[in-house]
Amino acid sequence: MSETTNTQWKFSARYVVLPTENVDTDQIIPARFLTTTDRVGLGPNAFNDWRYLKDGSPNPDFVLNKPEAKGAQVLVAGHNFGCGSSREHAVWALAGAGFRAVVSSTFADIFRGNSLGNGLLPIQVSPEVLAKLMASHTPATRVHVNLERAELVLPDGETVTFPIPRFSKYCLLNGIDEMGFLLKTADDVAKYESTRPSTFSTLGAAVAA
Repeated sequence: MSETTNTQWKFSARYVVLPTENVDTDQIIPARFLTTTDRVGLGPNAFNDWRYLKDGSPNPDFVLNKPEAKGAQVLVAGHNFGCGSSREHAVWALAGAGFRAVVSSTFADIFRGNSLGNGLLPIQVSPEVLAKLMASHTPATRVHVNLERAELVLPDGETVTFPIPRFSKYCLLNGIDEMGFLLKTADDVAKYESTRPSTFSTLGAAVAA
């Protein structure tokens, strides 16, 4: 299966650091916001209970409310990010908040799958690399992401690779999801079926027996 270069997945971006470990999906998007089935519109509610004070005003101490967080496209998070429930809304909220990738030392399996299926890139690195990213962070530091090569370039120029399933990589690079991939094969399926012998129902014979 060939892969094509999608420049959307070769980018440089500033990042923000959320050092908290075991961030679960209810913290990413609280359950009360799960009434929608629309993928858009959840960005303002990402990390809602940390992001806003009880009176609804922004919490000035939360990382996403810092002036330097504006425009950041990569979230560097603590160990075991995305644990808890399987809600896709967590991924929708992060994407709606402007993130294209999340970097952590480990991800919950279901969160990783939801991310790959919804255009959010989970980049798993070693604990040492994660600590280095957190320690070297400034408002101006940037990382470089190259999905085609599965590489992350750190602010000091060090390049590390990250794991990604081949099929997920193909879909992201080609801008399709699993359904889109299946639809692309429709002509091949029809061609194959046209070469097969006709079939008949055996339901009547079974009833007669």
